[in-house]
Amino acid sequence: MPDREDSRSGPVRRLGASLLALGRIRLELIAIEVQEEKQRIAALLLWTVLTALLACFGAVFVALLVTVALWDTHRLAALGLAAAFFSGLAVLGALQMRRLAASQPTLFQSSIAELRQDSAAVGQGPPP
Repeated sequence: MPDREDSRSGPVRRLGASLLALGRIRLELIAIEVQEEKQRIAALLLWTVLTALLACFGAVFVALLVTVALWDTHRLAALGLAAAFFSGLAVLGALQMRRLAASQPTLFQSSIAELRQDSAAVGQGPPP
């Protein structure tokens, strides 16, 4: 009787191993697609940063214009306010970037590792 159960469980195990391999491959494909999307978003981010940088240059020149216009009366106040404003914005931006960078998880890495372990446990052997 044990031989008969082994002969029936063999095809089921192979089917299970095939399904796990197929699921793992699908997840790897999804991970590749997500990586491509991340690259597209990175390019979008680059252009956003470049645009923001150019807008900041424009704001600096406006602050410079105000400072020059008030040169005879309140030049130090104009320079101090512009410096405080831009420094405050820079600190807020740096804190936001640090918070976003710290919360970046690795995409699907744990799921793919678990599927490989499941595939090996079912008896498929080492994953490709």
